[in-house]
Amino acid sequence: MITVSSLLKNSKNSPKYHGAMSLIPEHFSLSDLDMRTRLIFKDIVESYLATGQPVGSRTLALSGGNSLSPATIRNTMSDLMRLGLLQSPHKSAGRLPSQIGLRLFVDGLLEIGDLPVQERAGLEQSLSGAGDTQKVFEQASAMLAGLAGGAGLVLTPEDGAKGDAVKHVEFVNLDLDQALVIIVYENGRIENRLMARPPGLLPASMERAGNFLSARLKGKRLVDAKTQIIREIKSGRAQIDQAAAGLVAQGLADWSGSEPTERSLIVRGRAQLLENIDAQADIERIQMLFEDLERKQELIELLELTEDADGVKIFIGTENPLFSLSDSSVVIAPYRDSEKNIIGAVGVIGPTRLNYARIIPMVDYTAQLVGRLLR
Repeated sequence: MITVSSLLKNSKNSPKYHGAMSLIPEHFSLSDLDMRTRLIFKDIVESYLATGQPVGSRTLALSGGNSLSPATIRNTMSDLMRLGLLQSPHKSAGRLPSQIGLRLFVDGLLEIGDLPVQERAGLEQSLSGAGDTQKVFEQASAMLAGLAGGAGLVLTPEDGAKGDAVKHVEFVNLDLDQALVIIVYENGRIENRLMARPPGLLPASMERAGNFLSARLKGKRLVDAKTQIIREIKSGRAQIDQAAAGLVAQGLADWSGSEPTERSLIVRGRAQLLENIDAQADIERIQMLFEDLERKQELIELLELTEDADGVKIFIGTENPLFSLSDSSVVIAPYRDSEKNIIGAVGVIGPTRLNYARIIPMVDYTAQLVGRLLR
């Protein structure tokens, strides 16, 4: 078994798990807790994540995991309260981990293992049998929701040339000083665009412009190759005449300004969030979470933050302002295209007592599968 903090030190081929924004002071670390305090803190958090209930000193003593008296455990709990790692929902109740305590646990004490082979095979079979790309996204979202006990999220790639690799470009001469550009993408999609045709442009120049672009864009996204193509034209290294070069430059400028960048957000499994709710406070929290999930544009912006991390990203409670009132956690991982560019993300959202040890590797592996299937 490995912890989140140890994963951060692994080789670049290992999955990495990142806290979104720690609220723990920089000078504070697990090494500031003695072994007994650390074990009691770990037992409290694990019990809370398993049951969702406050943990009392007597319950912890009777669990038989540490051979300590209730009085000793109470004193340690008081120390952890003063540090801000535990909180008490009621004066006479047990203790719960605070948001800071959960972050410290996830970053330093959480043990994460690989997904069992059987679960990996099940995920692969479910996604590979989904069919087209849209069904892969929908199945991934529903699958994460069912397995994680929260809502599954999938942020799809940008629609249009920014998200798809190009296979072929061709210019066709039209009347009324217009040209039609036909862009064929590697995923089979074909896009036709009208553009103004420079005066006096000959069919031969249009053919050369199409061949020039096809050679430089093949297998690449327009957004990735555009700068290099423009630089080649301006330097005079492009082996095309001035008219063809002008058509290419004009086309790149027009396409960049008109490329659709809309992304879709697929959310499945809202009903999962309603299970095991027995308190009015929980109902109110879920209602607020449902309202947050309807604000899809802000949620898209949240998922796009994964592009700053090379691996799973974890937001706990107020670390993400969008869900600060609903006391929720989000676990997100990016997926990549054939050139290792991040093009989307998958994730799970649920209460802060998510089963992180199970969900983190599950989200990470699902992201890898989605990226592999899209390639």
